[in-house]
Parts: sequence; structure tokens; C-alpha cells
Amino acid sequence: MSSLQRGFDQKIDYVFKVVLIGDSAVGKSQLLSRFTRNEFNIDSKATIGVEFQTKTLLIDHKSVKAQIWDTAGQERYRAVTSAYYRGAVGAMLVYDITKRQSFDHVAKWLEELRGHADKNIVIMLVGNKSDLASLRAVPIEDAKEFAQRESLFFMETSALEATNVESAFLTVVTEIYRVISKKNLVANDEQEESGGNASLLKGTTIVVPGPQPQSGSGGKSFSCCASSS
Repeated sequence: MSSLQRGFDQKIDYVFKVVLIGDSAVGKSQLLSRFTRNEFNIDSKATIGVEFQTKTLLIDHKSVKAQIWDTAGQERYRAVTSAYYRGAVGAMLVYDITKRQSFDHVAKWLEELRGHADKNIVIMLVGNKSDLASLRAVPIEDAKEFAQRESLFFMETSALEATNVESAFLTVVTEIYRVISKKNLVANDEQEESGGNASLLKGTTIVVPGPQPQSGSGGKSFSCCASSS
């Protein structure tokens, strides 16, 4: 059974909110469309306001719904910031490898993200449009160095050619699930030792302390919700 199998006919064990951020026209909406519907629209227009799409994944025999939010990168839509980031446990920070300015703005986007979201949110730096390598303006070494310095995951993608798109999203969602599952197990063991109820009520908020920093993950803690069946 594929880890990317859609689970429309089964219960949802977890819902994770993941946000897409970055400058306008770097391909955020195309990445979302490619991941959730395996589509690429060559005539795609700029996103107006906020929209989200979902995809259900099977991870470790659990049904996990990724709720992925996309917003316009233009300054005039920044009023949605607080609501947009609220509850997010993952983020894709996207730049265009052919536009140096979009990479130079990554630090600003990261600062905003960390100012509004949980400080230990799982973040992946994504260099999109790898199919345009002949027009590259951002050396991959620069991106790797930035990602390592800021404890981010990193991957280059092509929404047009569907290169690494699933891998990027799946890496983020799997990392969220891995940390939450580990911490839930520890919490349940502690409850059993104290004679408490070890069962986790679905539909309640799960607050998960972060693990010790590891290579590429930077130490994460999350607040997420388990969906009711």
C-alpha cells in the first residue's frame, strides 16, 4: 500500500496545517496544484487572498490529512498574516531559482513566519523551477548554506516537471507525524506510570514538546489537532 494513498474511504487520524510562503510568482500555487491534483496550469494567475487544498496520506498505517494553505505574496495581502499562520505545524518557504531577489527575501519571510507561528514549526526551504537550470540565479550552495544555518529542510523542485514536489511535501508531513507520534508515546507511558488514562481523546488539542535538535530538523515542538473519526 503506497504511503501516498488517498484515504477518502477511511477515518482521518490527524490533520496537519501546512502554509506556503514566499514572493509572488515563485510557483507556490503550482506546487500546491501539482501535489494535490497532479496538475500544472501554464496560464495560472496570481493568487488573490487565501485558498487551501487538502491531500490525505497514509503514514505508518495512519491516515493523515495535509491541509495546505496558499496566499498571495504581494504586500497588499499581508493583512491576513496572523490568521494565515495560526495553527500551522509546517511551512514551505518557496523561492524561484531564476530570481535572486526571491531568494534574498527568504530571510524576511522566515522572520515573519517565526514571529507569527510556533517557533518550532517544521520548515522546508524550496527552490522552485529547477527545470530552468540554464537561467539559474541562485546557486544551490547558497540555499544549502542558508538552510543549514537556519535549521531548515531543503529541496529544489519543479512544479512543471513534477520533480521532488511529492518528496518535499511528504518530508514535511512525515517529520510532523514522526515527532508527534514519538511524543504521544512518551506522554502515554507517563500517564500509565502515574495511573492515569493513557488514551488520547480524538478531537482534542495535542501539545507536543520538541525533541532535541537533530540534523536538518532543528528541534521541533507542535500544537496540532487530531480529527474526529
